Amino acid sequence: MSTPAERYAAFRERHTGNGPALTSFRKLYDFELDEFQLDACEALEAGDGVLVAAPTGSGKTVVGEFAVHLALEQGRKCFYTTPIKALSNQKYNDLVRRYGAAKVGLLTGDNSVNGEAPVVVMTTEVLRNMLYAGSGTLAGLAYVVMDEVHYLADRFRGAVWEEVIIHLPESVRVAALSATVSNAEEFGEWLGEVRGDTTVIVDEHRPVPLWQHMLVGNRLYDLFVNEGDDTLRINPSLMRVARDESRLAQTRGRRGYSRPRASAPNRADVIEKLDAEGLLPAITFIFSRAGCDAAVMQCLYAGLRLTTERERHEIRQIVDERTAHLPDEDLAVLGYLEWRDCLERGLAAHHAGMLPAFKEVVEELFTKGLVKAVFATETLALGINMPARSVVIEKLDKWNGETHADLTPGEYTQLTGRAGRRGIDVEGHAVVVWQPGMDPLGVAGLASTRTYPLRSSFQPSYNMAVNLVGQVGRERARTLLEDSFAQFQADRAVVGLARQLRKSEQALEGYAEAMTCHLGDFQEYAAIRRRLSDREAELSRQRGAARRAQAVQSLEVLKPGDVIRVPGGRRAGIAVVLDPGTGTRGDGPSPLVLTIGKQVKRLSAADFPVPVEPVDTIRIPKGFNPRSPKERANLVSTLHAKLGDRDLGKPVRARDHAAEDEEINRLRRELRQHPCHGCDQREDHARWAERYYKLLRETESLRRRVEGRSHVIARTFDKVCGVLDQLGYLEDETVTEEGRRLAKLYTELDLLTAECLRSGVWNGLDPAELAACVSSLVYEARQSDDARSPKIPGGSAKEALAEMVRLWGELEGIEQDHGLSFLREPDLGFAWAAFRWAKGHSLDAVLTDCDLAAGDFVRWVKQLLDLLGQLKDAAPKGSKVGEAAGRAIEAMRRGVVAYSSVS
Repeated sequence: MSTPAERYAAFRERHTGNGPALTSFRKLYDFELDEFQLDACEALEAGDGVLVAAPTGSGKTVVGEFAVHLALEQGRKCFYTTPIKALSNQKYNDLVRRYGAAKVGLLTGDNSVNGEAPVVVMTTEVLRNMLYAGSGTLAGLAYVVMDEVHYLADRFRGAVWEEVIIHLPESVRVAALSATVSNAEEFGEWLGEVRGDTTVIVDEHRPVPLWQHMLVGNRLYDLFVNEGDDTLRINPSLMRVARDESRLAQTRGRRGYSRPRASAPNRADVIEKLDAEGLLPAITFIFSRAGCDAAVMQCLYAGLRLTTERERHEIRQIVDERTAHLPDEDLAVLGYLEWRDCLERGLAAHHAGMLPAFKEVVEELFTKGLVKAVFATETLALGINMPARSVVIEKLDKWNGETHADLTPGEYTQLTGRAGRRGIDVEGHAVVVWQPGMDPLGVAGLASTRTYPLRSSFQPSYNMAVNLVGQVGRERARTLLEDSFAQFQADRAVVGLARQLRKSEQALEGYAEAMTCHLGDFQEYAAIRRRLSDREAELSRQRGAARRAQAVQSLEVLKPGDVIRVPGGRRAGIAVVLDPGTGTRGDGPSPLVLTIGKQVKRLSAADFPVPVEPVDTIRIPKGFNPRSPKERANLVSTLHAKLGDRDLGKPVRARDHAAEDEEINRLRRELRQHPCHGCDQREDHARWAERYYKLLRETESLRRRVEGRSHVIARTFDKVCGVLDQLGYLEDETVTEEGRRLAKLYTELDLLTAECLRSGVWNGLDPAELAACVSSLVYEARQSDDARSPKIPGGSAKEALAEMVRLWGELEGIEQDHGLSFLREPDLGFAWAAFRWAKGHSLDAVLTDCDLAAGDFVRWVKQLLDLLGQLKDAAPKGSKVGEAAGRAIEAMRRGVVAYSSVS
């Protein structure tokens, strides 16, 4: 099979002109398409799938739009999938403007608009659910665009992308759009295997050049300088300034100097500097929601104003119009007036804690050039069309939920990729704000690294298993899962390991030949020799440990004045104990002794190969000073006088047990009687045998690694099916009624949700109580180490939540028995907020009580509504749980939740 690169080269030879669809498509744009865009569009029109890997802002979405154009030209369907609802809404609006509302639909879970249209924009999860449900909407589907396909590396949601790619009908062509990754060829090769001919197009050229800078104090330095021969190196002036400032910071810390020096400027100063340099609009990435809000306030309090009177008037009009549907009582809670004042100054924050409607307004105003400075978390970099002239990064590390981790080159590139607006800016600018201790070399490494491998995070889930078994049976499901990118990558790693294994096996054959003996089987002789050596070593270790234990025990009973024999000559080995030294060291007593040679020593159990026994006792003078030579001499004289010429006998020797070990004697006899024992080349053969057995151990380790990586996805699937068999969701090749219910539940805690439904945990709960309980299946606190007990409703809801936690414990035990760990513990932290919102309490009351940002609250309610909708569909007909779920949805879809179109 040819590689994607070879197929692309052949394609370029075959296709040198535009087809009719591409010719008509090009007329829709007022700019010429780039070469990589034309190549990708030609490949699609020729019937290939495509993978386009290109930098942010390069225009790769044009290829996705061509797939839409092709479908409409052919009278067929195209689904345009995105990873986030915000991007789906944005792309939907773009396509409606081009093709009209009648031809374009939107399906995001929150919204269902014209779902049977020939072009439908949707989140990837929606398409996955359609595939498993066998939706009739799939009829006539010809193209699927997978925007931001590199999301399949996401450890929480990445599996969805692979599920879609694997399960789409063979006739569907996939247009996969990815950020620049270093293993695009590998990913494209996998796409070719599972989807048929796929053309891989990699373009690393940025249409708008990106300049890298560092801001030190109030001076902006280029990160790289040109040597004159197109060779870039780190700016020596920047290196010198950063080194000097770091030295000053260290000196000031040691000596308390307050001498003037450059330090990290405040945010208002940074924005003013960028404004003076003509580098606005800018996005400043701050990896903290609170930091983003604080940055806006700092600029506000500094009196910063970046807009004209006309711009302020336009901003106010847009803001008032876009928020007109929000209840007045909620606006006060949300800090509306203060937020609008900042916008009118050209300042805004953008993060997940904001109300979705507020984020949408910020995006619109920034795109129009009315907001000039946005302080955002990294979520803004994930596909939303919101480019700037400059991107500012304050720190090179961020909190990843567990620890502060350094930015990766891929993350740095993703963030700075927002700099430079195509068609507006001639160049983009990335600015890193220097902090004490920051090394320009590290920044240069991030800016210049071009290795961002795409790694699969795919693994089977319980919902996936019942859906696949129900559709194609267990064996076919195993085969399908082995088509995953995860297994493809594992197999590629196995190829290298297998090559090493083959080399090791060949070397073993050579060693075996080298140790061949004409007198007999030398491998057999070497095996006996190894058993003898291993047994002798084991006995030596055992007896050594026993002697050390006995020595420690004998030291523990020593007293001051005891005369003992220590290692050394017959009389030179005599000493008197000054201090038993019990409790002074963790590995046993360490007595302080005065030797007969007048030396003071600290001993340990290691100094005694056999237990020590006192041979006599003398009195230690009160107040004896071991540091005094005179007192030491007097005590030694006393010791001589006490012992006189008495024969103290010989030291007790350790008993030799080897002669008593029958196994040792048997092995020695067997060795001497073996024919190879008489070979004159025995030791040469033995050296080859030693190498043979060392390599044999390494080879066995390699073999275990190969076996561990082979069929890893299928083996995990078997474990998942084992859990489902035990719980009655599967019966061999049959999906039970409970299994069919599980197949409708698409959530991280799918199995726990199904078990709660099956066991009747939620029976008898009213809508608000049900919302509180179900919230624990979707909510996850941002700070996992929060030790505070969450506030939860009482009565039936409290009992149901306790039963849910108990059920989770049972399932966790079953998972452990099968070697799995998929299910996290239910998080009760949102139960009280969900309960009160479902009860009809105001936004002000709920937010005050639950300590959540408005955007977080809306997002969690949206996810809760989604799962409640799944429960409503999955519950048996006429079920009170299904009825309560429907009523809870009605009660909670109000106010800011009802208005918000983005989650």
